[in-house]
Amino acid sequence: MKEALHLSQEQKLQQRLSPQQVQFVRLLEMSRPEMEDEVRHEIEDNPAIEAVDAHEMESLPTEDGGKFEESSEDMQRADYKNDDDIPSYRFEASNRSADDKVYDPVVVSENSLLDYLTEQINERDLTPEQQRIADYIIGNIDDNGYLTRSVTAISDDIIFQTGLNVTEDDVDNVLQMIRDLDPAGIGASDLRDCLLLQLERFGGKRRNMQAYEIIDKYFPEFSKKHYDKIMQAMGMEEGEFKEALATIRSLNPKPGSLFNGGDSDNSQHIIPDFSVEVDNGKITLTLLNNIPELQIEESFQVMYDNMSARKPANRNEAEASSFVKDKYESAATFIKMLRQRQETLFNTMRAIVDCQKEFFLTEDESTLKPMVLKDIAAMTGYDISVISRATAGKYVITQRGIYPLRFFFNEGLRHESGEDVSSREIQSALKKIVESENKKKPYSDEQLCSMLQSKGYEIARRTIAKYREKLGIPVARLRKELLK
Repeated sequence: MKEALHLSQEQKLQQRLSPQQVQFVRLLEMSRPEMEDEVRHEIEDNPAIEAVDAHEMESLPTEDGGKFEESSEDMQRADYKNDDDIPSYRFEASNRSADDKVYDPVVVSENSLLDYLTEQINERDLTPEQQRIADYIIGNIDDNGYLTRSVTAISDDIIFQTGLNVTEDDVDNVLQMIRDLDPAGIGASDLRDCLLLQLERFGGKRRNMQAYEIIDKYFPEFSKKHYDKIMQAMGMEEGEFKEALATIRSLNPKPGSLFNGGDSDNSQHIIPDFSVEVDNGKITLTLLNNIPELQIEESFQVMYDNMSARKPANRNEAEASSFVKDKYESAATFIKMLRQRQETLFNTMRAIVDCQKEFFLTEDESTLKPMVLKDIAAMTGYDISVISRATAGKYVITQRGIYPLRFFFNEGLRHESGEDVSSREIQSALKKIVESENKKKPYSDEQLCSMLQSKGYEIARRTIAKYREKLGIPVARLRKELLK
């Protein structure tokens, strides 16, 4: 069979983003700290852009010799041709003033886990070889305090990377020293090992010894809350088991999280992008940031304006003109995109507040209305993809806490009254039922479904399972525990 070459034409409709659109999308996706860093780097890298210094302006005299009394807000508005061009967030909210509350995260100044372990191991009488092994092991301990790599793997790495001829016994001996350091549980290979390391330091009381035996011999049953089987196997009374259980619950499953860098809630710093305050039923929305007002540097503005008046006389002047033009246009585009980002974020958050007004007044999750990205897109006139990027990784602080913007988006379900209710309302009702259940006889998903249906919610059992997992509520068998 002969082969033949054929030419064919095919038409494709493909949408491509302009460089300005790509830049805007990138800025829109940035979190508040990322955006502040981006602005700072832009000011440092581009000589054509500068921050407006309101304090310096206030110290300058006016043309008639009087005092300069124009506010920073007035100067910002002067950048626009008329009031119709001024974005809404300039009227309704501004950047923080000196009198406003500061929402920067509190950073505790303390040693990292690595520093703390290194300080302790340095107090031991180690040989140079042991010191190098210790440094390598400590460097492989994760933020939670676990060492998940095997002694064999560590010894192989040390041999290959440092050329130090060490045996597995050498590594294991140093590892045991590290496992004796504080906090208790450091250097554990898994959760069971971590709990046992902590229990080893407890006194020889009966309850402590029983707690150790439970974790050592019956950890699979313990993790599944098969308490009856454990008590029967160990011949324990319910009161004894409660005491041993209290000892186990006092342990820290993530000892490394006590230090900066652990993934505990206390070490995760969230910087809000918005503030919502309520005063006598009036809601005030503020866009929070440390971003200064930007403008084109005066000398670059003059050079750019004069470029069209005369042609470059030589190559050097041509290169200088090209440099000025590139930097000027880059600065102008960045300033425009930054303003567009701020306006888009504010308008998006304002639409969310308008839609979920009842929640911001009460902060009761049951008052949340069904709301999806399409709803906010319709209210703002933006594309759904813009709303998605504007809300991803952004947070709002209220009088009761900090919420991710995605918290306010939820699907709606039908109530027997004919009204649509939010999934948040149903999840809140589900959570209340579970919290009040008898922990010796927790409700199954079928029972939870029936109870919610009796309240008028048209919901299926598989939806109950989905909401339960979303709330971090385990199945009935794992919720079963002894009465306190």
